Amino acid sequence: MKGGAEVTIDHYIQQHGRRLFGLCMTLCADRFSAEDLYQETWLRVCRRIGQYDTRREFEPWLTGICVNTYRDELRRRKLSRLFDGFASTEEKEQTINAVEAPGPEDHSDLHAAIDRLPDKLRVAVILHYFHDMKHEQTAAALGIPVGTVKSRLNQAKKRLREELQYEADI
Repeated sequence: MKGGAEVTIDHYIQQHGRRLFGLCMTLCADRFSAEDLYQETWLRVCRRIGQYDTRREFEPWLTGICVNTYRDELRRRKLSRLFDGFASTEEKEQTINAVEAPGPEDHSDLHAAIDRLPDKLRVAVILHYFHDMKHEQTAAALGIPVGTVKSRLNQAKKRLREELQYEADI
């Protein structure tokens, strides 16, 4: 990389690093795995920065690389999920703060239910609701049509409603 590209990468890291780490913490169960995902994402960004279309928003492109890196790890380990959810209450609170989730209320049931969603639904929920990405940005990050994003979000909401209602009835 030449000098100008390094400045650009540094700029992107400063501008998007915290939010990206919040996404990594949301996807991963522990800080160690989140740090690995974060570093691997930035390595891939450095390798592919020449492919970035500067006429488009950077964040959906970055998020797409992060999600694809996460999925590659899922496939590599041949697991349906890389992690079983939040490793501890403390890490859950750190993640909530990192992604600027609303309020200090206890959302442990909701987070646990989101964690149990199939990966495709869970990632769409995380990007749209926790990272405040618009449908179009989520679609760009995941490389899927906007209609598919909306469908996945609706499926996720339906499953969450059913699961949380079932738990409330118990």
